[in-house]
Amino acid sequence: MRINRRVLSLWFPRLGAERLLRQDRGYLDAPFAVVDDVGQMQILSSLSVQASEAGLRRDQPLRDALAMCPQLLTRSRDAHAEAQFLTILRRWGEKFSPWVAEEGRAGLTIDLTGCTHLFGGEDTLMQQVQEDCEDLRLSVRMGIADTKGAAWALARYAGASVAPHRSGDAIDQEAHATRARAVKRRHWERGGAAPKFVAPGNEAGRIAAPGDTRAAIAPLPIAALRLPDAVVASLARVGLRRIAELMKQPRAGLARRYGREVVLRLDQAIGAAPEPVSPGKPPLHFACRLSLPDPIGLIGDMEAAIDKMLPRLSQSLQDKARGIRRLRLEAHRVDQSMESFEIGLARPSADPERIRPLLVMKLEKIDAGYGIDMLRLEAIHTEPVSPLQHKGQIEAGREAVEKLTAKSNGLDDLVGKIGARIGLERITRLAPSDSHIPEKTAQVLAAAWSEPQLEWPAPPVPRPLTLWPQEPVSAPDVARVPLEFRWRGQDHKTAHAQGPERIAPEWWLDDHNWRSGTRDYWRITTARGAQLWLFYAHGFRGGGVVSSGWFCQGSFA
Repeated sequence: MRINRRVLSLWFPRLGAERLLRQDRGYLDAPFAVVDDVGQMQILSSLSVQASEAGLRRDQPLRDALAMCPQLLTRSRDAHAEAQFLTILRRWGEKFSPWVAEEGRAGLTIDLTGCTHLFGGEDTLMQQVQEDCEDLRLSVRMGIADTKGAAWALARYAGASVAPHRSGDAIDQEAHATRARAVKRRHWERGGAAPKFVAPGNEAGRIAAPGDTRAAIAPLPIAALRLPDAVVASLARVGLRRIAELMKQPRAGLARRYGREVVLRLDQAIGAAPEPVSPGKPPLHFACRLSLPDPIGLIGDMEAAIDKMLPRLSQSLQDKARGIRRLRLEAHRVDQSMESFEIGLARPSADPERIRPLLVMKLEKIDAGYGIDMLRLEAIHTEPVSPLQHKGQIEAGREAVEKLTAKSNGLDDLVGKIGARIGLERITRLAPSDSHIPEKTAQVLAAAWSEPQLEWPAPPVPRPLTLWPQEPVSAPDVARVPLEFRWRGQDHKTAHAQGPERIAPEWWLDDHNWRSGTRDYWRITTARGAQLWLFYAHGFRGGGVVSSGWFCQGSFA
């Protein structure tokens, strides 16, 4: 027997505000909003019911909201805490099905296939979800359909009115020649208020019957297809406002004019394109916290707390053979606010002795305020580590490897300490490069994400200690070593010459500096004792010599 796939979408429209209202019920009697910083402006990120009833809306500038509602209470948004709260709700959702995934910043998607009969049907299950959310003091909107896209659309748009896009379709913006026919249009198509769309099949339009997905989402606005606002506005300008109208349009024309995403989202909603609910394996999580009986504020007290937490965190990392790359320290204050900073390590490590100095260096950035009552360490990014495998049977060889490892650890610790001050991305090291071009024999790498080079390949001919961009030398334009030449405004006489070393350009690369063709390099000692690295560029022959002559590129002392 074939089982129809059923998907439940949950949307928590007031997640940010209600998360804080659950912690402090003193805000329940007044309009409350969560404020987020976007660029140079503060906007309302989430609203309470009282704030919405006062006429405020999401994404509204804070100064406009205060002008409309002076008694508005606000709190700063903590995106990290909201994400953690949504993760907790995902675990709660596993009571209905093991297939639960987070959807955006305030939504969950649950695959209910084969699970609804355990709760007495879909209506009873939705009633159970509603009761649980009321106990959690959370507002929720739900939708059930055969596809993830349709359930998402019903949860957010079924039975809701949508503001019209006042664009070129409005009567006062149309050309004079088209106004005679504009009166035949429906009121909402001429710029009026859009009607409320209610999906058929149930009272609130939240449940689409199996196999009835097209009819359920057809009356919904196009925004229910999870399209960008710019695409929705562009479709509204040509009179396409409902999904039913979009279904009638040729697919090729839609994809060519508005992008393939429009067709893909439509196919996902009606079930023509697959969109599974894949919660995936939970990532490895390494964190520890220390709750303090009395608030602290001194750096010495925070160091003592770190000394208690680091061994526990290190042990959990070693049990999983993981090392820390980035670590975050969170200091939670008694006023329910939090400050944090992050550190990075040049090499993944779980050694507390290597991590502690980096944390101590940044403790002075923590503002204790009225006191810190909880500290938390979380490994943001970890990498697998394994013990070194010593090769060979000679004990002396093993000791040599251990010495090199100790030196490498010391260098890594130095890179980590400097990176904590100026940033790991600013610390670089040179590494050999596979090229015979002198200026390309070394490449610059980030020190924190590269291995030190203990051995460099020896060039066939010794290279100078100092290299600089090629500088012209006044000398006869012939391939023989000049007895006298002029360079940097001074006259020089050749006392000794060693060479030549012929180097050809990389013909597969268009390098402006090597358009002069093959070079013959000479090590020339002048009468004054200077040891210069000169080369003669042969140039390209074909109707005459191009860019030939003598140049100086380095010095041996």
